[in-house]
Amino acid sequence: MRILPILRIGVPIAAVCLCVQGQTPPSQTPPSQTPPPAKDLPIEAKGMTPRSTPTDYPDQGQAGKVTIGAEFQGHTVPTPKGNLTTEDYVTVETGLFGPPGTRIKLSFEDFALRINGKKTVPGVPYGVVLGNVKDPEWAPPEPAKSTAAHSNLTIGDDREQSPKGELGKEPVIPVKPPLEVQRALNQRVQKAALPQGDRALPVAGLVFFWYTGKVQKIHTIELIYTGPAGKGILTLEP
Repeated sequence: MRILPILRIGVPIAAVCLCVQGQTPPSQTPPSQTPPPAKDLPIEAKGMTPRSTPTDYPDQGQAGKVTIGAEFQGHTVPTPKGNLTTEDYVTVETGLFGPPGTRIKLSFEDFALRINGKKTVPGVPYGVVLGNVKDPEWAPPEPAKSTAAHSNLTIGDDREQSPKGELGKEPVIPVKPPLEVQRALNQRVQKAALPQGDRALPVAGLVFFWYTGKVQKIHTIELIYTGPAGKGILTLEP
């Protein structure tokens, strides 16, 4: 019978502990300043066919014995089957060239963008971009016409009786592409992204950077490479 008072004391203490834990402040880093985490990263990137020479890219730079050609693509994601778009990321098409027999270990982490001489953003894995990629040529199918507009529900005050919402207006609901369409988009991005790991040169592909701003506000932009080949800085055309 003497155990009951102990239980009465233990329960409030546990509740206080849980309350304190629930009040632990979250990370102080604003979510708007960090890209979303990678989720369910797909298999490795395939890469693009390199252009004939580094000079076939608008901009070139040197990192040790490796020559890097690059082209800033903005919010466009060029793929062999046509251009895709992304609102939250920008892409740089890169090609790495070297003497015959040269191999290099590649990683998106070797690249960064310096925007307007101040903000530097690191490269991100292409897997985080997939949910943000759209096909500008894809359009949702036409919805079937509803007979609800002809029913008695629309008689009287539209704001109270119409199934369409306030003042009888249809609510705008964004339509996501079907699963098979999204899977095809993901495959197109995968085939265009810069391959990772030990590779023989030349090799080419897209590198992605988190940037939600307008490209028109970019006045200067530099691609920074810091990797096994050395260090190189390319001034890109915005």
